[in-house]
Amino acid sequence: MNAQPLNGPDAPRGCPVAHGGDLTRLFGPEASTDPYGIYERLRKEHGSVAPVLLEGDVPAWLVLGYRDNRRVLDNPRQFSRDARIWRDWREGRVSETHPLIPMVGWRPDCVSQDGEPHRRLRGAVTDGLLAASSRGVRRHATFFANKQIDAFADAGRADLVADYAEHLPMLVLTRILGLPTAEGARLVESCAEVFKGGEGALEHNDRIMQILSELADRKRTEPGADFATALLEHPAGLDHDEVVSHLRLVLIAAHTTTSNLLARVLQLVLSDAGRLSGLVSGQLNVSSVVEEVMWDTPPLAVLPGRFAAADLELGGHHIQEGEMLVLGLAAGNLDPEVRPDAGVAVQGNQSHLAFSAGPHECPGQNIGQSIIEIGVDVLLHRLPGLRLAVPSEELSSTASTWESRLDSLPVEFSV
Repeated sequence: MNAQPLNGPDAPRGCPVAHGGDLTRLFGPEASTDPYGIYERLRKEHGSVAPVLLEGDVPAWLVLGYRDNRRVLDNPRQFSRDARIWRDWREGRVSETHPLIPMVGWRPDCVSQDGEPHRRLRGAVTDGLLAASSRGVRRHATFFANKQIDAFADAGRADLVADYAEHLPMLVLTRILGLPTAEGARLVESCAEVFKGGEGALEHNDRIMQILSELADRKRTEPGADFATALLEHPAGLDHDEVVSHLRLVLIAAHTTTSNLLARVLQLVLSDAGRLSGLVSGQLNVSSVVEEVMWDTPPLAVLPGRFAAADLELGGHHIQEGEMLVLGLAAGNLDPEVRPDAGVAVQGNQSHLAFSAGPHECPGQNIGQSIIEIGVDVLLHRLPGLRLAVPSEELSSTASTWESRLDSLPVEFSV
């Protein structure tokens, strides 16, 4: 799948396209099973920034270094979030129907814009999420955690990915957004397909947009104590497309990252008897385990889309105006320049990249943290004797360009 690596002082340092057949794909068989191995190899071959191919063999720069990630995230004037300046799209090499578009294309939401337009829209999102979080996120999480556990509590065994982590965040989000709970299962599937990419990504993105457009229309005449109503009534005066785009943004980002993070936290806890007993006894809190996972296996391994606003240098490479960069959050967290020994405890260190950084840092991280803390706590107290049903080394993951998800987490417990 990959051509021979570039090595030596004569290797080209410009546009990813100039590397031709030497580019490594961030999708496909190797990437789906060993993304961290790819990041490590790219770091050795290219340094802190590497030329790569995204789905459909679209060229991009993958930022691997921690400091380089921070430079990109903290400087929107140099590295814009506005995909309308993306050269491959502007010059017609990427169409509106390309499977990458749901992840990197421009839309009328705050993450697609910089400066004053970003501040206006992000203010509406932040205010809406603050109002939603004050209306009982932890109560909703407790209710739905117990409801999910009720479905398998008498069986003595379960898959905590398929039966629990994949559903709990979406159930809470339906309540926060103002959606009927019954929509949750359809939206779980569609969010997953958007992140996977491929032929189904656009169809599932359209399904999400249709459901959320109908929600916005309904909330105009039937307002409630929910995020959709908060966006509609915000003084920033969002139009219909802006409201629907932000509902989509919160739904996809919050569900996908929180479900992935919840599964990884449960994996870490159940693979270590010391952590498990510490949580059950109250000597250890869930937030410290979450922090550890944020460093080692962040829910988004790669963050889509920044675009060079002008020709510039990054990591020893010449980045040309309009070229796309994707942020290697997982690789940055493991950068040996800032973390020479990955085995050293990171407890109390919150400078990881898992929530992004800079003006586009995730505004809903507290909601996700609350869902995870409640989800783990309720599970451990509802299921006595909870333990893995297989050796921890048999647990497997499947990665897409953007994330690596645990395939299953089979457990047993006393009934």
